[in-house]
Amino acid sequence: MDRLELITAVLLAVATVATAWATYQSARWHGKQALAQGGSLATRVESTRASNLANLDAQVDIAIFTQWIDAHAAGNTKLAAFYSNRFRPEFRRAFDAWIATRLHQNPHAPPTPFAIAQYKLAAAGQANRLESRSEVFAQAVRRDIERADNYLLAVVLFAAALFFAGISTRLHSRRPRSAILAFGYLLFAGTVIWIATFR
Repeated sequence: MDRLELITAVLLAVATVATAWATYQSARWHGKQALAQGGSLATRVESTRASNLANLDAQVDIAIFTQWIDAHAAGNTKLAAFYSNRFRPEFRRAFDAWIATRLHQNPHAPPTPFAIAQYKLAAAGQANRLESRSEVFAQAVRRDIERADNYLLAVVLFAAALFFAGISTRLHSRRPRSAILAFGYLLFAGTVIWIATFR
């Protein structure tokens, strides 16, 4: 075996192994992407559920507050107390803070308890946290897809290097054979360097 045949055999061997390895990496990153996508979808569903709960809580608060306003405006203190005793704890804090602003004397008092900082829905906060978490998963999905696609491109480039190594064995003239083999090595080395930049 002459030196050129040995160099060809080495490229054939390393390009074959590299092609198989890059194929495995592409499949692996597609698997990670599927897991991250599942996490993103599940978290988004939970976020939507929490958001719906927050909307329901707000509707209950508005409905009972409206009844309280009507009873209070009519001077029916017993009925007003009946409604205020049914305020949800989250709304109760905001309502008490709103009353403490001295509504009748303070021209800058908020128009309703819903307009003050104390009105916070736990379910809305949970929905926001879950939405943020879902976005983290979505970023992982995008990163994993990009990585899988990059490895798939590496498969194509390694296969091309393998092709040039194989075709060089069909050439009998040393100069064209060496040129094609050199191109195959260049393509292989360039792909390896590019893969090394993956983060």
